[in-house]
Amino acid sequence: MFSTIPDMAAKRAEISPNAPAFIELESGRHWSFGQISNAANAVAAGLRGAGLSHGDRIAILCLNRVEFFIMLFACQKTGIILCPLNWRQPALELMEVLAPVEASAIIHDDTHATVAHDLARACKLPTFDILADVAAWIGAGGSVPAIEVDPDHPWYLLFTSGTTGKPKAVIQTAGMAWANAVNISQATRMTADDRSVNFLPLFHTAGINLYTLPLFLLGGCSTILPKFEPDAIFTLLKRGAITQFFGVPAIYQAFSLLPDVHTVDWNALRCGCGGAPLPEPLIRFFAKHGAKVLNGFGMTETGPTVFLMDPENAEHKIGSVGKAQMLTDIRLEGVQTGERAAGEIQLRGPNITPGYYRNENATRDVFTDDGWLRTGDVGRLDEDGYLFVIDRIKDMYISGGENVYPAEVERVLNEHANVLETAVISMPDAKWGEVGAAFIIPRPGAMLDPVEFRSWCRERMAAYKVPAKVTLVEDFPRTAAGKVRKPELRTLLS
Repeated sequence: MFSTIPDMAAKRAEISPNAPAFIELESGRHWSFGQISNAANAVAAGLRGAGLSHGDRIAILCLNRVEFFIMLFACQKTGIILCPLNWRQPALELMEVLAPVEASAIIHDDTHATVAHDLARACKLPTFDILADVAAWIGAGGSVPAIEVDPDHPWYLLFTSGTTGKPKAVIQTAGMAWANAVNISQATRMTADDRSVNFLPLFHTAGINLYTLPLFLLGGCSTILPKFEPDAIFTLLKRGAITQFFGVPAIYQAFSLLPDVHTVDWNALRCGCGGAPLPEPLIRFFAKHGAKVLNGFGMTETGPTVFLMDPENAEHKIGSVGKAQMLTDIRLEGVQTGERAAGEIQLRGPNITPGYYRNENATRDVFTDDGWLRTGDVGRLDEDGYLFVIDRIKDMYISGGENVYPAEVERVLNEHANVLETAVISMPDAKWGEVGAAFIIPRPGAMLDPVEFRSWCRERMAAYKVPAKVTLVEDFPRTAAGKVRKPELRTLLS
C-alpha cells in the first residue's frame, strides 16, 4: 500500500500543532499535537540514550495514559518495537508472554511497579518508571533525526488472549494503522472535529485502535481515562463531550440498566460495538433512545477494523456486522459468488498482519496457500452483501448429526424478556454425542425458571438446538475485550 510513511506524530504536529490531541480526565491537562510530537522525540532520545536501538523490543505495563501514546510514537521514531503487557496478569504469566520476544527493558507506571520489578528480576531486564524516567526524558527535551517509517516493520506487538492456547505476538505495523484509519473513518464518518474517549485496555487492539489512533491521525481529540469507569464515561456522554463512542456489549448492557440512560443525547453520538455482537434487544433499546449502535467485526490480526454496519441499515439488518470496508477483501471458503451458503470468513488487504512475531508455524497456519487470512469464524452473506457471523468454527458442536452454532442459539435466548446475557457451550451426551449447556445472567430483579425457559426455547428453535442444561449465573469470566471465556464455563458443569 505504501513504500514509506511519514513520522505520524511529526506529520500531525506539522498540520495542526496547536489542536488538542489528548485530554487527561484525572488531571485535566490538555496535550496538543505539537506537544505530543515533541515529547515523543524526547522519549525517543531517552530510549536511545538508554542503549535501545532499531528492532529492540521494549515492554510496557501501565493503565491508560498519555505517556503510552508518547511511547508508541517514540518507538515509531526509532524502530524500537513496543510490547504492551496485560496488567491483569501476574509476573509468572507475563514471563511466559515475554520469553519468545526477548524484550530489552520494561517501562511501567506506579500502579504496576511491583509486578514490573518482579518480572524484570526474573528476566534480568532494566526498568524505567513513567513518572520518573519517562518524565525526565520529556523534561530534558531531546530529539532524534527525522526518519522515513517502514510501513511493514513491526511497530508494536499485541498478544492474543490465550483463551484457546498459548499467547502469540501479533505484529502490528504502521501500514496496518493507516489502513485501519481508512476503514474505520469512512465507516464512522470520522473527522478532525470528532471527540472520543480512551478507556479500553491498551494491551488490546481496541484500546489503541478503536478509536484513539485513527482519530489522532485524522486530527481529532481523545479523552483518556485510566480504565473503564462507567460513571465517568457516562458523565462525558451526558455532557456531550464525546461524538464517537466504541464499546463492547457488556458496556452497553451496563448503560442500559442506568435509571438516567435517557439523559444522554444519543442522537448526537455515533456508536460502534465489537468484541461480540450486540444482542437484538439492546440494539432496539438504544434505537428507542435515538442511538444507532453499529455492530462490527474484526480481529487483532486485522488491525482490527474490517466490518461495521452502516447506520441506515442498523435496524433493518439486525444481526449483521455490515460490509467489508474499503481496504479489505472478503471471501467465504467453499462458497461461490452469489451463493447464500456459510463458510469460513477469509480476508486480505493492507490492514492484515504479516504474521506472528518469531512464530513461523503459527503464521503459516493462519494464512491460506494463496495469502488469505483464516479468521476461524463462519459467516454468510445476504443478498445485499451484508455479513452475518454465525460462530467460531471451534465453538460449533454436533448433536445427533446436526451442526449447532452456539451463537445462533444465544441470539434466540437473548430475546427472552428476563434474560440479560447468555453463553452456550457443548457438553457430552450418551445419546446425542453432544448437547448444549446454556449459562444465563438474568435481568436484575427478574425470575427465571430453567424448566419453563427450556419450554420457551422449544417454541422458537429446533429441538436439537435447545440447551439440555440451563444454569443461572451472576456473571461470566471474560477477557479484557469483554469476550466470554467459554472454556472456563466448563468448570461450572456438574
